[in-house]
Amino acid sequence: MFEPIFYKFYMMNFRKIRNRAVVFCYSLLLLFHYSCTDKLLSQIETGSSLIESFETKFAPDQRTAVFSVEADGSSGQLILKGETNLPEAYRALKDSLVSIGIELVDSVRVLPDDVVGNQQWGLVTISVMPLRQGASYSLEMVSQVILGTPVKVLDRKGNWYRIQTPDLYIGWAEEAGLALMIDAEIDAWKQADRYVYTQMSGWAFDKPQGEADVVADLVLGSIVEVSDAAKGFLHIQLPDKREGYVKADECTRFDEWERMPPTAEYVIKTAKKLLGSPYLWGGTSTKGIDCSGFTKTAYFSQGVLLARDASQQARYGKSLPIDSLNFEPGDLLFFGRSEDHITHVGLYIGDDHFIHSSGRVKINSFNSKDADFDPGRRSQLVAACRILNSLDTEQITPIKNHPWYN
Repeated sequence: MFEPIFYKFYMMNFRKIRNRAVVFCYSLLLLFHYSCTDKLLSQIETGSSLIESFETKFAPDQRTAVFSVEADGSSGQLILKGETNLPEAYRALKDSLVSIGIELVDSVRVLPDDVVGNQQWGLVTISVMPLRQGASYSLEMVSQVILGTPVKVLDRKGNWYRIQTPDLYIGWAEEAGLALMIDAEIDAWKQADRYVYTQMSGWAFDKPQGEADVVADLVLGSIVEVSDAAKGFLHIQLPDKREGYVKADECTRFDEWERMPPTAEYVIKTAKKLLGSPYLWGGTSTKGIDCSGFTKTAYFSQGVLLARDASQQARYGKSLPIDSLNFEPGDLLFFGRSEDHITHVGLYIGDDHFIHSSGRVKINSFNSKDADFDPGRRSQLVAACRILNSLDTEQITPIKNHPWYN
């Protein structure tokens, strides 16, 4: 793999070479080459091991962090290649390599970079924006982001942007669903007079009356700016500068909403309003919802942001014993083959019952005497956690304390 031209020449012409000085020089060059090769191979091995340890420490979940770095030596020198959105972790990696005497060439993209420019923030401009695994409509929808949500912009490919949502989830979104912003613009949005849409779904109209034309649809949790009120309507502006009117009694002031103390009663009340809603893989909105999107939406209605996926939600909050089924309303219940392989989550509502999105949003019981008993779920219950006594801990964040919103 690393054979130089002089080595091939030397082996082919060894018997023809009569000058001892020439033979000696070729031998020294060959020895030097393999000495360098051994050194490079050792550096690659050390570098790869160190990269793996940094990835495990700083980016154990590739759904919420980009740390795709590799050590390459194909050009005869150690080159770090790849991409990351963790500049401090990457800087520490390079410092660690240099500190042990490894010389390297830095070819890693630290996101966001010049491809994005200074528009490193965005607001979602449509009621429900799909978040995909890659920059194509044909790729899997991994999540959704609702109107007015602030996102970080990391990368761009054509009309697609790789973004990070407030729960740190990373995916690709089409440009049509985003209003790109610089730091000053997102700061101005944080200071604006904002309202939260609190109904399951509805519309913004072009006039302050119910029979007017529709400007946009809205879903639970949509955030809009408001300029004034008239005839029971709020005059709103969407992130892409479209204007419209929304019924005032369908909204709550953002600052009042985020200060509202979350309670299990109202989390469950929202959850029950979604009964019968269809299951949708990747769904996190009232238009269609998967199991973790369902629990996430129920808590977001009370101003609490949870992690995106069931396996992520299970890591946070106060862990609860599951043998006695001694749960409180509002607790999250996790199902799967084991604690290390969680595939489903539901919300405990009391009296042995839980509500969850499985085929559709429905209520089931752990009690075999109940008509809605689900024996499969009882045998698959592997973990549980309590949310409301764990506010302001990792991945259980009141919106009022989230820096992307305030």
